[in-house]
Amino acid sequence: MRGLPGLAVLVVALVAGGASAEDGWEQVADGEVTIRVRKRADLPGCREIWAEGVMNVGVQDIQSVLRDHESFRQWMPYVTESRVLSTGPEGTRVTYTKLELPVISNRDYVVRVVDEQLLEADGTGTFRQTWAADNQALPEQKGVVRLRRNEGSWVITPRGEGKAHFVYRFTVETGGSIPGFLAGFGQKDAVLDTVRAVEKRARKMASGRVAASQTATGGAPRPL
Repeated sequence: MRGLPGLAVLVVALVAGGASAEDGWEQVADGEVTIRVRKRADLPGCREIWAEGVMNVGVQDIQSVLRDHESFRQWMPYVTESRVLSTGPEGTRVTYTKLELPVISNRDYVVRVVDEQLLEADGTGTFRQTWAADNQALPEQKGVVRLRRNEGSWVITPRGEGKAHFVYRFTVETGGSIPGFLAGFGQKDAVLDTVRAVEKRARKMASGRVAASQTATGGAPRPL
């Protein structure tokens, strides 16, 4: 097990189990992806989002996708700029992301990302990534609203061959004056779009990896 000892949006407790109504969670979507939301008592006006489900792709490729921040602008919904500002011990990195969202003005955020747990060399184990705002790392830009509170986590575990269970959990401050933004846009559509985009990118990466392996060994590529 590799990574740092125990850190899109509050430092979130990394719990891979379910969220119950007794904890203040309200379920707002069900099906392939379950989405729950609850108010943050310690952060007035902020809500915490919990998305959980299964992706039809292995953990190895999801891990690769979520660690490649520079490429987010190529496939992540609403992201128009993504870059790594600096790197630290054990792969810790400070990243910048700019968003163009429907109707409202552009947003951006700067976070410190930590891969707290990576897969073992043989591909087994759990991938656990967390992030928290690091606004001092880059000044705000004129005309772009900075998301000052942006903390969360991904926890990805194997669920049989070629499948992975995920818990995507975050709290984000919308920035500016946007009544109902988080309750409407953030709870459902954006969360589902993000999960589907990660899965699609990971499947593309898996296909490329398999094709490269088959070519190297002289065999014909096999579909996943």
